[in-house]
Amino acid sequence: MGDIYLFDGRFLPKEEVNISPEDRGYYYGDGIYDVFRVYGGRLFEPELHFRRLERTAAGLRLQMPIESGPLQTKLEELIARNRLTEGTLYVQITRGTSPRSLPLPQGVAPVLVAYTTEFPRPVAAMEAGIRAKTVEDIRWLHCDYKTLNLLPNVLAKQEALDAGADDAILHRSGLVTECCASNIMIVQNGSLVTHPANNLILHGVTRAVILRLAQAAGIPAEERPFSLEELHEAEEAFITGTTVEVTPIVAVDGRPIGGGSAGPVTRRLQQLFANLIGQ
Repeated sequence: MGDIYLFDGRFLPKEEVNISPEDRGYYYGDGIYDVFRVYGGRLFEPELHFRRLERTAAGLRLQMPIESGPLQTKLEELIARNRLTEGTLYVQITRGTSPRSLPLPQGVAPVLVAYTTEFPRPVAAMEAGIRAKTVEDIRWLHCDYKTLNLLPNVLAKQEALDAGADDAILHRSGLVTECCASNIMIVQNGSLVTHPANNLILHGVTRAVILRLAQAAGIPAEERPFSLEELHEAEEAFITGTTVEVTPIVAVDGRPIGGGSAGPVTRRLQQLFANLIGQ
């Protein structure tokens, strides 16, 4: 992790960053966040990330403490100060410090914290694939907002780990939504199928990039809900996300997907993504 943090517009050593116990992010999870990927010392797809951050802030009636343009400049300086070449950059904005009370406080300044972390590409997982367990999706109905309220995701992930799997695939009454911290796609008859970007899933940046790459490469794609049965019978399945890139799912609920290894569509998309990031 980088030694320098961005805290309310100032660059400070980590030990000098002080968050009040009356911060509403601590009381209520009243805040938002985003995780940017950094390749070659540069933010990956910053416009999509900032668009999502602004949309989430508007949905929560939370004031952005700084506009996206100046914030991007600050984040790029943070990357440079920490000499980060490959990794992630985490940004969190809470509503601010206020005595504990449910109504939205007036005249309170939002609190912004950002830091960097060295994080290599997940080469081993992308090559070998992961095993997943299906878990009922018990989250609220605004999963498109990237908020701090992640306890259902935490519990689903732990349930999968306890069962010997690597990740959880969430579903609502048998219709697959996404995973704990990533989106999911399956391949049917050579075509991609993924849940539409509505209120039931996070509008993943990597998800959008993969759909864009697929369209350019002539790979058909359909955005619609698909069932657990379709998942189990899929030719291929993979997750997409900032830290996982394009990682194949080789088994679900103890049953192999396709041939039990990454399929040709997944491999092609992995290569197209690697070309995009210059790897």
